[in-house]
Amino acid sequence: MPIFGGKENNVFATIDRHLDAVNSTIVKLRELVEAYLNGEVERAEALMKEVEELEREADTLRREIETMLYQGAFLPVNRGDYARLSELVDSVADAAESAAHSLILAKPKVPSDLKDEILELLDYSLRTYQLLEKAVKALNTNVDEAIEYAKKTEIAEEEADKIEYYLLRKVFEGEKITTFAKIIWDKVITKIGDIADRAEDASDQVLLMALKRRG
Repeated sequence: MPIFGGKENNVFATIDRHLDAVNSTIVKLRELVEAYLNGEVERAEALMKEVEELEREADTLRREIETMLYQGAFLPVNRGDYARLSELVDSVADAAESAAHSLILAKPKVPSDLKDEILELLDYSLRTYQLLEKAVKALNTNVDEAIEYAKKTEIAEEEADKIEYYLLRKVFEGEKITTFAKIIWDKVITKIGDIADRAEDASDQVLLMALKRRG
């Protein structure tokens, strides 16, 4: 059963919408990167606009959450926790948008032997975020489940980190990759990795909130 009610339920509904918007931003980024890797540059450019729109939607929902919090939802001691959580979740969408900008504005040559690994990193980053989603949603119903998913988020982020490191090493060791392309792919790959990193940061906040609630 839900732990809260009234105004808090409206906040949780908006949090769910916010989580969905951030998820959609990452999914759209993956679609953009895949299109770019396949040589569909014009389609990737069009998808960048969609990534930007989804990130703006997420940002708008974050502000709605903050407004509801400071209009009296939750006890004052809990408002800061939820405001901080919404900021951390929103930063995941920021990382996805930044990755899209870095790729489309610079348009580096595609390292053909790294296509699958780049998409794998995106998939792991998305998976990490989706575990965070489950952790956040469990906060209203089952703190033990929220803790479990927060810990799973941390494990998934560690796996994403390994893939990111492997990818960056291959980029810098690649003899056929120009210096310019290495610089840009370093930035793009790091930004994609930031999706998982920021999801893990948010899971730390979920863990803190769940432990405080469990007492």
